[in-house]
Amino acid sequence: MLGAHVSAAGGVDKAPARATRIGASVFQIFTKQPSRWAEPSLGDDAVCAFRTERARAGAGFAVSHDSYLINLASPEPALWRRSTDSFRRELARAARLGLDAVVTHPGNAMDGDRDEAIERNATGVAEALETVPDGPRVLLELTSGSGTSVGGTFEELARIIRLVPEPLRSRVGICFDTCHAWVGGFDLRRDVEGVWMRADDTFGAHRIELFHLNDAKAPFGSHLDRHENIGRGTMGIEPFRRLMNEERFRAVPKVLETPKGDDGVSADRENLAVLRGLRGT
Repeated sequence: MLGAHVSAAGGVDKAPARATRIGASVFQIFTKQPSRWAEPSLGDDAVCAFRTERARAGAGFAVSHDSYLINLASPEPALWRRSTDSFRRELARAARLGLDAVVTHPGNAMDGDRDEAIERNATGVAEALETVPDGPRVLLELTSGSGTSVGGTFEELARIIRLVPEPLRSRVGICFDTCHAWVGGFDLRRDVEGVWMRADDTFGAHRIELFHLNDAKAPFGSHLDRHENIGRGTMGIEPFRRLMNEERFRAVPKVLETPKGDDGVSADRENLAVLRGLRGT
């Protein structure tokens, strides 16, 4: 269950083959340009082609990441509405493609009121889930906790989940980003069991349904979100060794978001090979 974020350039149906090319059994994509509000319309041919290519690739898990512009925590009514509508459309596109989940950043409390921001985020997530009832799961991504960003603590993620009403809440899980955790103050090198205990005590570690595996360029606790190749950053190799051999997370998909460099295929293959080599060591 290892893979990477792969490009959907030229059409979403091109992504599964790119995953196959790097030896990935799971993958993440953008279903639209992440830095633009424009909402693409997926035709029946594109949807059918994606589903066919995914089946051919044998991908056991496929997920999209929502737009970087979406801020479900925004205190500005116009931006919150635009963000919620965009997130709903992302969920609808993912449903048509047959994706398993959509990853979303919890947003930013631009006015500094984190409690209200969390409530607005939960309301936006719930609205989208209700509008797309047969769609994929929503995975709240642990953030680096920088500035006004929401979701940098387990407590904030747990509160968002609690505020989503049942039965919609059962479709909400967590995406655990290792770089974000490390720079956010979660010591995956010296106290990894303590991290999982905290997860159990807040939202429940069983809700972690996806890992973003990234080393960090920035120091521990710095809150600076800068991804690095596996074992080449401030985290080092040991946290990844522990994670690759952690039985409770063996079946949880793990996706790279490491730097692509000039040759993304070679970079992804190298990082995946490093992770596979850690199993059983």
